[in-house]
Amino acid sequence: MKKYILLILFTAPFFVKAQNPARDYTNAVLWQQTSGEYRALCFQAYNFARLSLKEALWADTSKKPKCVIVDIDETVLDNSAFQGHEIKKGLSYVPADWTEWTNLAQADTVPGALAFLKFAASKNIETFYVSNRDEKDYAATLKNLQHFGFPYADDAHLMVSKGTSNKEPRRQRISETHHILLLCGDNLSDFSNIFYRENKNTFDQVNASQNLFGTKYIMLPNPMYGDWEKPLYQGEKLSDKDKAKQRLERLKSY
Repeated sequence: MKKYILLILFTAPFFVKAQNPARDYTNAVLWQQTSGEYRALCFQAYNFARLSLKEALWADTSKKPKCVIVDIDETVLDNSAFQGHEIKKGLSYVPADWTEWTNLAQADTVPGALAFLKFAASKNIETFYVSNRDEKDYAATLKNLQHFGFPYADDAHLMVSKGTSNKEPRRQRISETHHILLLCGDNLSDFSNIFYRENKNTFDQVNASQNLFGTKYIMLPNPMYGDWEKPLYQGEKLSDKDKAKQRLERLKSY
């Protein structure tokens, strides 16, 4: 009996190491798909968005048309089904699979998103959808948004990536014609370039901007992916296995 116990103890760590790197994301995807906490945080974010929008309207003196800017993925549309599909294939992300998924136009809504944007529309506030989806995803993205009745889901208000993931030029273009009351996103780069794109300390920038969160910047939860991952990795053309190894090395422990 003792021999079997020792065998299990000695071999168990090797089973852990042999797991596919894509499995690293299983808990994150399941949390988004099944936890009440995820839904609660989304509702909390959009409840704050509604309160902040009322405050911004009260203080607004601009003569420009008013608007909000929202990201799409994990901000108004939930793509966790795509992430689950990749994990079951033993992968983390394949561009062809992403195109296949977006073409289905089957992403569900993020809790609270549709109700908030309909509330904004009732106050004559336009919505601009600023996404880093590619141009080839444009038609299917518009179809997905329109399927749920998202307000201002049209050619004038959907802005996808055109060769760059930098959203600042698109935000600046919107600000030329509209007064931006608030921005919603799951990634700090949905709000400003100062957090990840200007080689500044992200924690310092978040601390300096703390009064904007919940007022001007509405942050949605996304444990699955984001710009926060990029600083974790050193090197170019890393495999999923390489990235999994570096993630493990970056963990704090004792």
